[in-house]
Amino acid sequence: MTHATLGFGAMRLPQTDAGNPASIDMEEFTRMVDYFMEQGFNYFDTSYAYHGETSEGALKKALVERYPRESYQIANKIPTWLLRQEEDNDRLVEIMLERLGIEYFDVLLIHNINKALIHPAEAANSFEYIKKAKEEGKALKVGISFHEKAELLEEVFEKYADVIDVALIQLNYMDWTDQRIQSKKIHDLCVKYGIEIQVMEPVKGGTLVNVADSVKRQFEEYSDNSIADWALRFAASQENVSVVLSGMSNLQQMKENCETFKNFEKITPEEHRFLMKMAREIKKTLAIDCSFCNYCVKDCEMNIPIPDFFNLYNSEKVYHLESNVDLYNTSARVYAPASACSECGTCVDMCTQQLDIPALLKDVAKLFGK
Repeated sequence: MTHATLGFGAMRLPQTDAGNPASIDMEEFTRMVDYFMEQGFNYFDTSYAYHGETSEGALKKALVERYPRESYQIANKIPTWLLRQEEDNDRLVEIMLERLGIEYFDVLLIHNINKALIHPAEAANSFEYIKKAKEEGKALKVGISFHEKAELLEEVFEKYADVIDVALIQLNYMDWTDQRIQSKKIHDLCVKYGIEIQVMEPVKGGTLVNVADSVKRQFEEYSDNSIADWALRFAASQENVSVVLSGMSNLQQMKENCETFKNFEKITPEEHRFLMKMAREIKKTLAIDCSFCNYCVKDCEMNIPIPDFFNLYNSEKVYHLESNVDLYNTSARVYAPASACSECGTCVDMCTQQLDIPALLKDVAKLFGK
């Protein structure tokens, strides 16, 4: 393997209605799929849950029904939070295959392994299931997507390394040495156990692209490379990484990211040091270190748009714009205000960044409730 390839993550697809995840803009998405394939890339990643359970159907229309099966690869994920008994594995996988209109997955993962969701996965014998799915040809490779600290990953590898081909992990230069996300420790464990690495959140939900002006100037002074290019190259330069997923939302992002991988240049030691410095600079500007994955929203009993509020909170802490307040008030009326949080804790179990969301929502309510 020369270097990692670019993967198309179908989690943040273009939408016709920003407030409705299911409103996928099929015209734009189809153009993106065509461009991606034309440029020589063919790896697509989706999930049972993405875009209100419509991502798989959109991929079927834009990709599966328009290209021969051997020309592309599809990865999908078993939703751990829906597992109640062993039979649910096969039931959910059959739904996923039907939604996509395919007979096998190139990669089948157990979704979102963390301290809370490892229990239903083990109770439902999901690791034994994916091993059997590979033996039966339902998947060519199998593994996990992981959202927890390194300690749990080592426990998982100790039990199931013989089953796991692939680990999808969060890896970016901002989280590389972060003690909460532990990207480097997790990466190094995968290397130690000989596990193929696929990367999610290389730009941390846009956090590493939509940086403060002070940070942007430092990037511009250092080189002509785009900020997104730096993040993607960092992820793709790490050992054992085969695919770097990008949740591209429009054709322009697609073109820029394809260019990075077509003319790939590995990060040098000097550039690595520069990015570690930029990580520290970016952290200084962020009040809430959210990746905007939206997992917390799905089960919020109060229907609070948590990532949107965290994004506005970060922006207001830096820029103090009247538009931030207006957007918060509009969202609070349409959905629910931050103060509506019941502190049930469901969101904490789902948070990929290990955030104390109820406590942070109190901060949001205090800032925008003035």
